[in-house]
Amino acid sequence: MTLLENGRRDFLKIGSVGVVGAVQAMAIGPQAAPPTSNGATNFDVKAFGAAGDGKALDTPAIDKAIAAASVVGGTVVFGPGKYLCYSLHLKSNVALYLSPGATIIAADFPSASGSGGFDPAEPNARDTYQDFGHSHWHNSLMWGEDLDNFSIFGPGLIWGKGLSRGSGDKVLENGMGNKAISLKNCRNVTFRDFSILHGGHFAILATGVDNLTIGNLKIDTNRDGIDVDCCRNVRISNCSVNSPWDDAICPKSSFALGYARPTDNLTIANCYVTGGYEEGTLLNATFQPIRPDKASRNGRIKFGTESNGGFRNITVSNCALELCRGIALETVDGGLLEDVSISNITMREPVDVPFFIRLGSRMRGPAGAPVGQLRRVKISNVVVSNAASQQASIVTGIPDHRIEDLSLTNISVVHRGGRTTEDAKAQPAELEKDYPDPNRFGPMPVHGFFIRHAKGISFRDVDVRYEKDDLRPAILLDDVVGADFTHVKMAHGQGIPTFVLRNVEDFNLDQTRPIPDTHLDRVVEQGL
Repeated sequence: MTLLENGRRDFLKIGSVGVVGAVQAMAIGPQAAPPTSNGATNFDVKAFGAAGDGKALDTPAIDKAIAAASVVGGTVVFGPGKYLCYSLHLKSNVALYLSPGATIIAADFPSASGSGGFDPAEPNARDTYQDFGHSHWHNSLMWGEDLDNFSIFGPGLIWGKGLSRGSGDKVLENGMGNKAISLKNCRNVTFRDFSILHGGHFAILATGVDNLTIGNLKIDTNRDGIDVDCCRNVRISNCSVNSPWDDAICPKSSFALGYARPTDNLTIANCYVTGGYEEGTLLNATFQPIRPDKASRNGRIKFGTESNGGFRNITVSNCALELCRGIALETVDGGLLEDVSISNITMREPVDVPFFIRLGSRMRGPAGAPVGQLRRVKISNVVVSNAASQQASIVTGIPDHRIEDLSLTNISVVHRGGRTTEDAKAQPAELEKDYPDPNRFGPMPVHGFFIRHAKGISFRDVDVRYEKDDLRPAILLDDVVGADFTHVKMAHGQGIPTFVLRNVEDFNLDQTRPIPDTHLDRVVEQGL
């Protein structure tokens, strides 16, 4: 028995439970009254013919239950069992309840039953501006479009066993699914308390979904965990995501809807993200470390890369990151990224830079859009331990387009160190139009922060140390206007400057021993 199957065995032994009181098993005809219990309206999928044995295809029966529930507004109940499915068609005014021991399983493709597999990907004239997975919704285990008042809740499992993880722009064969849950242009949606295993390209893809609440999910997957794209008023909280091969929680603002729509009013709170464990071992709580040769240990919180509409009014707070990449803020396709607060974050063993903040000009979208802006970002109360050391945190705009108003307060970073004077000679390229990824910049010439093309930088109570001697300076400022450093502590070797300044205006340094308080109006090149 495989690890994934074994992880469900104990759940499937649990007896049937009702949602509110006893659920009556009865088929719903066109004129029949729905079963009720304590005022709730419940529709048991087995009453509609679902076998729940993991062998028979239960898609038609479950679709009938969903359709019946949508007529009056009700809860579709999945009792204990294994429900083998292709695309399920979600509808408004319906809640899906996944009982303890209930597992919805994505059937394999190609289908031995000859049923045709998952729904084909619908046409999208704008599918060249984002990856294939972002451009289509119907080729999913569950999908809905233009829904109101929909939810999935309960302690059961969604297992995307037969889903493809996709590959960039590559078009999938008809009948192949690549998402566990996919929603487009919906309102008032809640996901709560269930788990997703092996979710394909996206465990959850929500595009143009407003008033979205995602709470207390556990996601253990082979690519992205939660992607919210062009959404407004979103709350993601108390979730745990293990995604070694891609991002864990990833807000985006693509052109998939046919216009540039921002992701607005988003909070991410009290979440744990990682890329360090074998798939399935977060869910069964054994947390088996993944072999280094099997994964990139990605698993981070990232805004972008798709960024046509931008991101506004964002908070990320009280999150723990472990054995994964750090936090990335990226706008490279013309959108604004502004009014962002990131606070109370811990990172243990980040595999690349703790912070990657990038304004670029990839401009993957219709011609004529201006370069975006990245401004008003506040980062505070962050603890980073045992970070990788080839690079440093990267803050970079592009020539004539500066990142503006970035503040870092009460930050502690400890990295492994050990880099050489040769590393200090590195000159990272601009890469204005490239895919924004810190690794593409190569080794950094500093060990703390690399800051280029920026305006209005403020550091207060920032401490960067290394475990082994590192022969690089701590901070490089290049093409920066307005930089204030107060009470910063930056490790540096004998004879190695703490700061390297190139083309810097209005530089101010206070309470940073052993360097005396300093004000410089303009510097072409200088070390401090």
